[in-house]
Amino acid sequence: QVQFVESGGGSVQSGGSLRLSCAASGFFTDYYAIGWFRQAPGKEREGVACISSSDGSTYYLPSVKGRFTASRDNAKNTAHLQMNSLEAEDTAVYYCAANLMRTRCEPGEMKRHEFNYWGQGTQGTVSS
Repeated sequence: QVQFVESGGGSVQSGGSLRLSCAASGFFTDYYAIGWFRQAPGKEREGVACISSSDGSTYYLPSVKGRFTASRDNAKNTAHLQMNSLEAEDTAVYYCAANLMRTRCEPGEMKRHEFNYWGQGTQGTVSS
């Protein structure tokens, strides 16, 4: 089955950290930008970070910039999202996906329809 498998979610207090991981199954990540999205209860899924394949450049949602760091290891077919200084508003199910249309992330709102190979998501809960 072609998809990502996310892991690393959990429950932390405000100000804490979580490190999410994303492992590709059935495909190679080398050629795709990888995006991280989140969906909070009752809200639309939003893109929070993107990391390019071509040069490792990144894009972040303004509300997480400086707190979240995306990384990738193409040799291991994995990606990670380090989340620091977490706030209650960061509580959501987090997903990763591959952008089949781009190798490089574009600044601005991440277009969900460009992403595929979604995983099942991993829950991150931040208590205040």
